[in-house]
Amino acid sequence: MSLAAYCVICCRRLGTSTHLPKSNTYWKGIRNIIKFTGSLIVGGSLFLTYEVLALKKSLTLDTQVVEREKMKSYIYVQTVSLDKRENHGITYQARKELHKAVRKVLTASAKILRGPFADTFSTVDVEDHECAVWLLLRKSMSEDRAARLQAVREMLEPRHWRDYQYRTLAQACDLRTLIGLARSKGSDLRFFLPPPPLPSLKEDSSLEEELRHLLASLPQTELDECIQYFTSLALSESSQSLAAQKGGLWCFGGNGLPYAESFGEVPSAAVEMFCLEALVKHSEIPTHCDKIEANGGLQLLQRLYQLHKNCPKVQRSIMRVIGNMALNEHLHSTIVRSGWVSLLAEAVKSDDIMEASHAARTLANLDRDTVQEKYQDGVFVLHPQYRTSQPIKADVLFIHGLMGAAFKTWRQQDSDQALTDKVVEDETRYMTCWPKTWLARDCPALRIISVEYDTSLSDWRARCPTERKSIAYRSNELLRKLRAAGVGDRPVIWVSHSMGGLLVKKMLLEAFQRPDLSPVVNNTRGIIFYSVPHHGSRLAEYSVNARYLLFPSLEVKELSKDSPALKKLQDDFLKFAKDKNLQVLNFVETLPTSIGSMIKLHVVPVESADLGIGELIPVDVNHLNICKPKTKDAFLYQRTLQFICDTLAKDLGN
Repeated sequence: MSLAAYCVICCRRLGTSTHLPKSNTYWKGIRNIIKFTGSLIVGGSLFLTYEVLALKKSLTLDTQVVEREKMKSYIYVQTVSLDKRENHGITYQARKELHKAVRKVLTASAKILRGPFADTFSTVDVEDHECAVWLLLRKSMSEDRAARLQAVREMLEPRHWRDYQYRTLAQACDLRTLIGLARSKGSDLRFFLPPPPLPSLKEDSSLEEELRHLLASLPQTELDECIQYFTSLALSESSQSLAAQKGGLWCFGGNGLPYAESFGEVPSAAVEMFCLEALVKHSEIPTHCDKIEANGGLQLLQRLYQLHKNCPKVQRSIMRVIGNMALNEHLHSTIVRSGWVSLLAEAVKSDDIMEASHAARTLANLDRDTVQEKYQDGVFVLHPQYRTSQPIKADVLFIHGLMGAAFKTWRQQDSDQALTDKVVEDETRYMTCWPKTWLARDCPALRIISVEYDTSLSDWRARCPTERKSIAYRSNELLRKLRAAGVGDRPVIWVSHSMGGLLVKKMLLEAFQRPDLSPVVNNTRGIIFYSVPHHGSRLAEYSVNARYLLFPSLEVKELSKDSPALKKLQDDFLKFAKDKNLQVLNFVETLPTSIGSMIKLHVVPVESADLGIGELIPVDVNHLNICKPKTKDAFLYQRTLQFICDTLAKDLGN
C-alpha cells in the first residue's frame, strides 16, 4: 500500500509542476522516471522476497517435530496462518494468489530437477536425503510395470535408512510393491508393518469353537466325497471334544471314549487339525474362499498360526489354505490388509524348506506383476522362490511315488529306514532337498517344480477312505494343476520315482489325446525314471505289515504284474516315446528294501525297470535311496545332471 501511495504522489508532482526550460524539464523528467522505476523494482523485490520466505517458513517441517512424530502414520502441516489479522482483506487475498503461483513454480521445478512428485508431496520442503524415499514411492505406484519393478529393486539396494524411513515406506507402499518386496531376496523385514490387532474372541468361546463355526458356515451341498468326509469328521470330532471339555462325554466315557483314545493328551490340537484339513479342501473351491474371508477366516487362521509357532504341521496346513485363497485375485487386497504379507515374508526366509516353499507358493500366487502362472495345492516351486533377473529357459518336474512327498523323497540320502508310518510322518527333519540346493546352483536357468499328492499302502491308512484314486484319475488331476502352473510353455524334463513314473507316462499319453494340452507333449524333451515298475512290482504281492493284510489300496493293486491297465500303459507309452524320439534315462536298485520290521523286499527288479528304450543303469542302493544321492559328487547326481544338461543343451544355450 505504501508503494502505491508513493507512486500516486510522484505522478501528481509531475502533473502540477511549473513550466521550466525545455532542457531542464527533459532531464528532470528522466530523473523522476528513474526514481520511480527504481523504487518500484526495489519495493517489488522486497515484497516478493518477504512473501517467498513467509511461504517457505509456512511449508517447512520442523525437524524436531519429525523426530518426535516419525513413528506416526501421518504428519499434518498447518497451511493457514494463525494470525487472525492476516485472514482478511486485500493483503490476505494477494498473498493467497501469490502462494498458488509459487506452488506451481515449485512443482514445475521439482518435475524438471528431481522427477515427478505426487501432488500431495509437491508442497512439502523435504531434506535431500528424504527425497529418495518419496521418489521411490511415486515410482513404485507408476502405471508402467517396468518402472514399478525398477522401483522395488532400488528399494532393496543397500542404504543407510533409519527405522522411521522403513516405516514410512511400509505405510505408504501399495499392494503390488509390498508383495514385490516380500518376494525379493534379501528384503528387510522392516519394510512390512506387523499384522493389525486381531479381533477378540466372543465371550465363552474358544478358538476351537470359532473354527467349528467357520467350518459349519461353509456350503455343505454339492461337495465331492472327500470334502464331505473331512467336513463331517471335523464337525463330529469337535462336537465330542467340546462336550468333553464341558464335563460331558469325555468325563463319563460312553460315545466319547473312542475319541479320547484318538485325541490322546491334547484333544483340542487334534480337533484343530481335523478342521484345518477340512478347510484346506474347502479352500480349493473359489466360492468357499469368499465365504471364509467374509466370515473372518483370515483373522482366525492368523490367530491360530501365531498360537502354533512351534507346530510346523499346523502352520503348513494354514499356509495351504491361504495359498489356495490367493488363487482368487479379488481376495488379494483383503489378504494383504489382514497382515499376512509380513508373516509370509518372514516364513519364506525360513531354513525349513517346507515352510519356505509353502510361503513362496502363496507369495507367487499373490504376485501378478512378475508371475502369470497359478500354483494350486500340491505344486511347489523349489527354484526360483524369489523374483529374479535370471531368465527361465526350461522346467524340471519332480514326481514322487508311493508314500512319497514333494520334499522328503528328493532329500539327500540318510541312514536306512524301514517303510513304516514313522518315515512318512516324521518330515520335520528333512531339511536338505538336492533339487533345490544342488540342481538350482548348477542350472540357475531352470524352474524346478516338485509335486505332492496323497498315497497309501492300504485303505486302512488312507487319509480320505472314501476316495479311490486310480493312476488315470491322478494323472488328470496333476495334469490340470501343472498346466495352470505354465508347464508346457517352455521345454520340460520329467524326473520320477517309483509309481510317479507311471503317472508321468499316463499324463503324457492323456496330453497327446487332447489338443489343448499339446504344448505339454511338444515341449517334453526327456524323462528320468528312478526304479519305476513299468512291468509291475513285487510290493503288491506281499503284505507290508500285519495291519495291511486286508484292503490294499488301489495304488498297490495297480502295481501288480498281472494288471491289464499296467500292461496297456507300457505298450502305449513305448510306442509314443519312440514316435516322439524322447530322451530317456533309467535307474534301478539292486539292494532289497526293509518293509516293516521283518520283511526285506526287492521292490522293483531290474527286468521291471527296463522301459525298452534309453539307458538302464543299476545302482547299489535300495528302493528308497535310488533317488537320494549321498553327496553332490555321487554318481547318481552327476549322471542326472549330465542328462539334464545334455538334453536341454540347445534350450539352455550351453
